[in-house]
Amino acid sequence: MTTEINSKLIARLFALVLALAAGAAAGSGGAARAELVVDITRGFVEPLPIAVTDFFADTPEDMRFGKDIAGVVAADLERSGLFRPIEKGAFIQDPATLRIAPKFGDWRLINAQALISGATQLQADGRLRVEFRLWDVFAETQVTGLAYFTTPANWRRVAHIIADAIYKRLTGEEGYFDTRIVYIAESGPQTRRLKRLSIMDQDGENHRFLTDGSSLVLTPRFSPTTQEITYLSYVGETPRVYLFNLNTGQQEVLGNFPGMTFAPRFSPDGNRVIMSLARQGNSEIYDMDLRTRKITRLTNHSAIDTSPSYSPDGQEIVFNSDRGGAQQIYVMSHDGGNVRRITFSPGRYATPVWSPRGDLIAFTRIYQGEFYIGVMRPDGSGERMLTKGFLVEGPTWAPNGRVLSYYRQGPADARGEVSSKLHTIDLTGFNEREIVTPIDGSDPAWSPLIP
Repeated sequence: MTTEINSKLIARLFALVLALAAGAAAGSGGAARAELVVDITRGFVEPLPIAVTDFFADTPEDMRFGKDIAGVVAADLERSGLFRPIEKGAFIQDPATLRIAPKFGDWRLINAQALISGATQLQADGRLRVEFRLWDVFAETQVTGLAYFTTPANWRRVAHIIADAIYKRLTGEEGYFDTRIVYIAESGPQTRRLKRLSIMDQDGENHRFLTDGSSLVLTPRFSPTTQEITYLSYVGETPRVYLFNLNTGQQEVLGNFPGMTFAPRFSPDGNRVIMSLARQGNSEIYDMDLRTRKITRLTNHSAIDTSPSYSPDGQEIVFNSDRGGAQQIYVMSHDGGNVRRITFSPGRYATPVWSPRGDLIAFTRIYQGEFYIGVMRPDGSGERMLTKGFLVEGPTWAPNGRVLSYYRQGPADARGEVSSKLHTIDLTGFNEREIVTPIDGSDPAWSPLIP
């Protein structure tokens, strides 16, 4: 494929088929069909050994791009837990001869089952051309090939897009590397915590603060259709729900609601925001039409109803409530009807969020003094805990519905201070990783794939 990516992070990709000759595969005869597939539905996946070579280049500057892009691709794939990049010191064939054709026997000797090669070149018009090829080493055939033109400053995003293409081809699932995470960056003493709205790539790179910390900010959430965030901010003592457009940097007040406001979240079509409002001591769930600013009350109960999240088709809403005597998870129709409880286990449940695939609901569970992040089916069956800790909370789904992010906080140290870090975990529960941030973080929210 050939793709043009302009200098703006939000540039739309235009893809065309790139004729990268499959016949270049030595010994393949052009007839073998690659059967290299990674099964990610099992409880534990042995990582697939892959070789990610530095992309070929003729000049030192092009070589730097080739090395950096290959490094990001390898890091993305390794972090997924499904792939094990082989150390480059074991490589027998170099990028120059690989540019002509792979010597598959050399790659089999080091047990590489997949091979990723590529090339980078700065064009006369200042653009950077990046191409890559994915090879099945044992079938001795090319699996896929793509090329992109972009500004040099956008090289990291190209690497994420390449990693997504490889992930999709080898797993059959959409990738999640060309995404961002917005979260609350925290610093300062525990009693006077400074909280700033912040954003970064899913691997922690390209980090920047969106607010200056002069006002308390909480619970940021991405729109599923645009590069827009909704979040709660306290200006003085007044809670307001804001919209923040990442393309323009503009903010607007969505509403100045009396009482307390909790956990605003977009509908799947991006046209509505659902939230919990506390009025006269009672928390109910409301939604707002962003086009008309009309507010509709969806629940009417003396108990606390909060943390609503739409199903991906917009037809149902999951939320938590103590209407049964303890904090449990409920599901209702989008208009507030047909309310039904789906959890009945001991302990308390909180922060339910529907998977983008619609097959699972993630949640926080508090039981016997410990916190858990778990998943269950929309009817409450198949409950499974993925991780636990002193405090783990705030799950958010990657757009492919296979990975979660959340934050983990430990107990206070001798000075009474605590540390809060962002993590990811896949649905197997075996691949848990910290996302390194400049300072402490909480309340992550994963973006859709960048358009």
